[in-house]
Amino acid sequence: MAFEDEAPHRQLYARQILAKAGVAQDDRLLAAFAKVSREKFIGPPPWVYSDFQGYRSLASEDPRVLYQDILVGLDTARGVNNGMPSLHAGALHALGVREGETVAHLGAGSGYYSAILAELVGPSGRVVAVEYDRALAEKARENLAGYPHVEVVQGDATEWPQEDTDVIYANFALDHPPEAWIDNLAVSGRLLFPLGIPGMEGGRRSGFTRAAAFLMIDRRGGGRFGARFLQPVSFVWAEGQAPTPAGRHEGLTEAFRSRQGHQIRSFRWREPPGEGEWYGEEEWGLSFEEV
Repeated sequence: MAFEDEAPHRQLYARQILAKAGVAQDDRLLAAFAKVSREKFIGPPPWVYSDFQGYRSLASEDPRVLYQDILVGLDTARGVNNGMPSLHAGALHALGVREGETVAHLGAGSGYYSAILAELVGPSGRVVAVEYDRALAEKARENLAGYPHVEVVQGDATEWPQEDTDVIYANFALDHPPEAWIDNLAVSGRLLFPLGIPGMEGGRRSGFTRAAAFLMIDRRGGGRFGARFLQPVSFVWAEGQAPTPAGRHEGLTEAFRSRQGHQIRSFRWREPPGEGEWYGEEEWGLSFEEV
């Protein structure tokens, strides 16, 4: 079905979302947002949305009210939502997903943005949607049953992908890039994930970020990687991770406070640290040096 044949409220939604995301022209992304039924991935009413301080009820059972730029609650006890459409539209536009590509969607939730990715890669492409929570993974599997080129995996998304992949899109925050993400990023591939620091509540780690930004890493020839921050973001924190190495969060805190993240141009992987890094460890670092 062509964009012009979609329901008017879906056409308007797609245009508004891309406009708010600052995307002036991306016909394929526009068509994908208009085509995928958001209500299918959120479930039946009553619905709640986040106003960033708590959850409020949507006073309607008409699915057309879901077609606006809001966070809709999926698992409110854990703060898991169907994310802000304009944020994801901007991210997907930056990733430049092409037909026929292989994509790993990590932290797939109930599968809404996995479906949009499936529309972007088309039947000649492939999407692997990984979700840690068993109940959400099962919902995603049901919701995505109409896309034969989508595989849903329940598991630790830091261990995926497990083969060369063109696009890796992670929808949870971490304080480092996992090995699987870098080692299995294909040449000319793009990785986008929220790099940040977890928040604290009562002396314990909360389930959300205290500071974070979308980090784009792209693989070039000769084992080189470009890198840049796109924008500040707030995301749920990764679940089931090993203890954080000493000093990492303190170092990242200082790096974010430096306000120099916009100058990052490259990513170091398994090479000795160099000068002029925004933040670095023995195995990896983010540098101001051009690739």
